[in-house]
Amino acid sequence: MLWLKAFHLIFMVTWFAGLFYLPRLYVYHAMSDDEISNERFKVMERKLFYGIMTPGMIITFILGIWMLIDYALDTYSSMGWLHTKLALLAGLVVYHYYCYRYLQDFKFDRNQRSHVFYRWFNEVPVLFLLAIVILAVVKPF
Repeated sequence: MLWLKAFHLIFMVTWFAGLFYLPRLYVYHAMSDDEISNERFKVMERKLFYGIMTPGMIITFILGIWMLIDYALDTYSSMGWLHTKLALLAGLVVYHYYCYRYLQDFKFDRNQRSHVFYRWFNEVPVLFLLAIVILAVVKPF
């Protein structure tokens, strides 16, 4: 079970690395005004989203579900912290989806948002990370 938890954490870190870095690329991409930079950012964003972020998310979820099953779902039915964590994970999937939508906007040169928007957007996963880690480690309720 500890190996499972270790790999769950490793792939969660991989997923979050992408969630932190992709919006930062969007900041720089929104500020770029030459075709070479624009195309370079498109390649970097695509590889990060499809090669790191999305596989990290999928494997994190597979291992998380595996741990839920191994720990017996009956045990978890009364753990409020877990329900809250799962709700936050649903919110994080929505954030991941918005990263995808913005990726498509940049891909097809239809981005309408400023670098300031992406700077704020870039801060959102920090809030999710803080809450999820505190819930998983402290188990406050």
